[in-house]
Amino acid sequence: MEKWSLMTITVLLALTVRWTVSLGSYSGAGKPPMYGDYEAQRHWQEVTYNLPIRQWYFNTSDNNLLYWGLDYPPLTAYHSFVCAYIAKLINPDWIALHTSRGYESQPHKLFMRTTVFVADLLVYIPAVILYCFSLKETSTKKKASICALCILLYPGLILIDHGHFQYPLSLGFALWGVLYLSYDWDLLGSVAFCLALNYKQMELYHSLPFFCYLLGKCFKKGLKGKGLVLLTKIAGTVVVSFAVCWLPFCTDMEQIMQVLRRLFPIDRGLFEACMFSSPPPHLANIWCSLSVLIKIKNIISPQTQLKLSFAVTFLSLLPTCIKLTVQPSLRGLKFALVSCALSFFLFSFQVHEKSILLVSVPVCLIINEIPFMATWFLLVSTFSMLPLLLKDGLLLAYAVTMLAFLSVCVASFSIFEKTSAEDLQLKPFSLSLKGYVSWLKSFPKIVRSLFLLSITLMGVLSVLSAAVHPPQRLPDLFPVSVSVISCLHFLLFLVYFNVVLLWDSKNSRSQKKIS
Repeated sequence: MEKWSLMTITVLLALTVRWTVSLGSYSGAGKPPMYGDYEAQRHWQEVTYNLPIRQWYFNTSDNNLLYWGLDYPPLTAYHSFVCAYIAKLINPDWIALHTSRGYESQPHKLFMRTTVFVADLLVYIPAVILYCFSLKETSTKKKASICALCILLYPGLILIDHGHFQYPLSLGFALWGVLYLSYDWDLLGSVAFCLALNYKQMELYHSLPFFCYLLGKCFKKGLKGKGLVLLTKIAGTVVVSFAVCWLPFCTDMEQIMQVLRRLFPIDRGLFEACMFSSPPPHLANIWCSLSVLIKIKNIISPQTQLKLSFAVTFLSLLPTCIKLTVQPSLRGLKFALVSCALSFFLFSFQVHEKSILLVSVPVCLIINEIPFMATWFLLVSTFSMLPLLLKDGLLLAYAVTMLAFLSVCVASFSIFEKTSAEDLQLKPFSLSLKGYVSWLKSFPKIVRSLFLLSITLMGVLSVLSAAVHPPQRLPDLFPVSVSVISCLHFLLFLVYFNVVLLWDSKNSRSQKKIS
């Protein structure tokens, strides 16, 4: 009973923070003609309710794809239809075809915010709670509640879902997939990840770790025996899951191809993130950071950009994927989810600033193992979205949630006391270096100093971005500075997570249990 009492308080606190943030502004509020993501979600409800399925992804007189046309997989469309059905019962004007464009009112805002709140409560939050209870390191009731509190108070996801406006369903389904795999329920884990991928195509960031983990598990069981049976079952489960999700669009090949064209508009170019943004978004990935010095899109054709992006992303993913396939373990899967998603964010084609959440949620899963580095990363990931959050009028919510999250992590995990090479899980790597002893003694102090320098820099830039007008000659000075500094952080984190995974001796021990 005490276990659930502690967790109940944790959940109530997390829900209170979410609802408080949702009372503020949202993406594109009162900013015609395109408004923002809030209007995009409302418009998809309008389209899916009023038009037949075969027209959802096609440009017609009733469905102008240049005005927030559907560009997510079928599950997003089905979810929009369910929300639209409920909206119709409350107020038909909210989703009236054509006339509801740009609709804004307090009752409608309450309805839309509630749909996100319910999605969080039904999918994401239960997955977090059960995940924390499943961890060996959080076997006590108090530790599980503390871990859940830190994850649920991660400011990036709260600000984007309940401030900017977005649904947490794809990340929630992916988290359920990890949870099922932790119990060796591989088929259910496969179904959960298929749901995530069919809700948002950006879940491809997580696809390789899931694939490599399950494939490696089949290899360890033997492809001439139990492994082959498991592989066949997983393949069948994936095919059936996709078939069910895509069934209404399988009437003809043109339907399928049109949906795919909407999901992967590669003709928009390397730097496309939000085609209607004005000014254009500033992204903390390598291409946008390099473009400050080198105008890549002016010297490289779109096709070459695509090939270059693919090659660099693939090479950065390769070591992690090989390691996970050869030595499959749940711990390795979680670190691989972080490393692969971060590689996709930094190097892949058409990245949005919100895509950093695809890295942050897996980092939340290892916050109990490396609390210092996880806390640091989660703060930087939220900071990297500062230009977007300021645009949405979420400065106060950003400041309060960042400080609250840092305070909770410091109090819960005593992060400043866990900065040794062993605490950061760098001991195997340090042992492989000659003369490591000399610098190992001063390592904790160096890491703490870098953390404090990073926090100070983020704080100063946050204040400058919010309170100071940039020079006329450099109107994007602060957003670009935020992006470049965040990108440098992410590159260092990518090296760190890869080192931890590739030099991890725990994986080789735990994978023996699988075989």
